[in-house]
Amino acid sequence: PLAEGEKDQRIREADGYRLKRINEAEGDVARFNSLFAEYRKAPEVTRRRIYIETMQDVMPSIQSKILVDDEMNGLLPLLNLDTQKGGQQ
Repeated sequence: PLAEGEKDQRIREADGYRLKRINEAEGDVARFNSLFAEYRKAPEVTRRRIYIETMQDVMPSIQSKILVDDEMNGLLPLLNLDTQKGGQQ
């Protein structure tokens, strides 16, 4: 009886996992189709928007940021002044 119960539990867990994965995949497809429709209307605007959204997601988690400016041929470090010692907050 114990083994039978464990088997049933694992089957239910596997079925739940399967449904979760299917729902995630369907959501991903819907998002892609929506983005693709927007891209077909305005490729450059959509490309730039996706880039900006990605940077907004990624940049906050990066401790040290350095910008490369092609016109100045140099590196400009961005300092997070809130975390430096001795500075006013």
